[in-house]
Amino acid sequence: MSIVIAKNLTKKYGDFVAVDRISFEIEKGEIYGLLGPNGAGKTTTIKMLTGLTPITEGDAVIAGISVKKKPREVKKRIGWISSEVILDDELTAWENLEIQAKLLGVKDWQERADQLLEYFGIKEFKNRKAGKFSTGMRKKLEVSMALLHSPEIIFMDEPTIGLDVNTRASLWNLIRQINKDYQVTILLTTHYMEEADMLCNRISIINRGKIIAQGTPEELKEKYGGDVIEIELKEAKDGVLSDLESVGKIIKSEDKKIAIKVGNAEEVLLKVIGIVGQNNIKSLKINKSSLDTVFLNLTGGSLEENEEFDARRFYAMLRRARR
Repeated sequence: MSIVIAKNLTKKYGDFVAVDRISFEIEKGEIYGLLGPNGAGKTTTIKMLTGLTPITEGDAVIAGISVKKKPREVKKRIGWISSEVILDDELTAWENLEIQAKLLGVKDWQERADQLLEYFGIKEFKNRKAGKFSTGMRKKLEVSMALLHSPEIIFMDEPTIGLDVNTRASLWNLIRQINKDYQVTILLTTHYMEEADMLCNRISIINRGKIIAQGTPEELKEKYGGDVIEIELKEAKDGVLSDLESVGKIIKSEDKKIAIKVGNAEEVLLKVIGIVGQNNIKSLKINKSSLDTVFLNLTGGSLEENEEFDARRFYAMLRRARR
């Protein structure tokens, strides 16, 4: 049973198309990932699905309700966790929950709040100001607020951005925990490949406003994976690319940088070095099959390379559209 159905979902800012006719479905109870670089359209998609920004074209159905027709009804059935802090540091944990209950119109919220604080192990701190909480405790309080009205689905927009490794791992465990114990569906946006691989049942990869691949992490790696050898040459040489095509598929060639997709990097590495010349190699990197190599194979660039470009492009065009 699909709890989210997006059909040709589109968002335009003037002439700039931020999200371009994307379609996907999310099954009830799964953790679904929307993966891509900053500026790819992930947050804009989330905002359309949650009714926070108008849909330009297409529609989305959340728990059987059209976002376009009844955005307020949709909001009653969803939870939201942003990449930005949503807590009031001057209020206690309990006061933060109380305000959330009033905003959502939740009556008799106290028992539910007590249960959530107990579940996350922070009940003894409910009268402490949120500003005094550790990062991990703050995230637990944010999740408690998102669960307070018993939503059917929680939208998490890059929830681990800026967190240290230990806190990020703790939040991963927390996400799995609430998905299982509260039977809540989760839509997670991220640009961390490892995060999507570890958490998500299925993934859509979005780049420049379009979905370029969909499937389970295993399906994506099987279909689009393979090892990738990245080489930076000291000097460009004629005939190198054509010779490398006998070894694998060239997926990137610009200036003196080359990326070649192969079945097993270790088996062909000596041949590749022989073709380009050992003394002509400035740097060489092997990427074993992973979601990173899936993205590299699909786009010819890594998330990091695409991230800065997409963000600049988006905001520059958005400024022009608003003039």
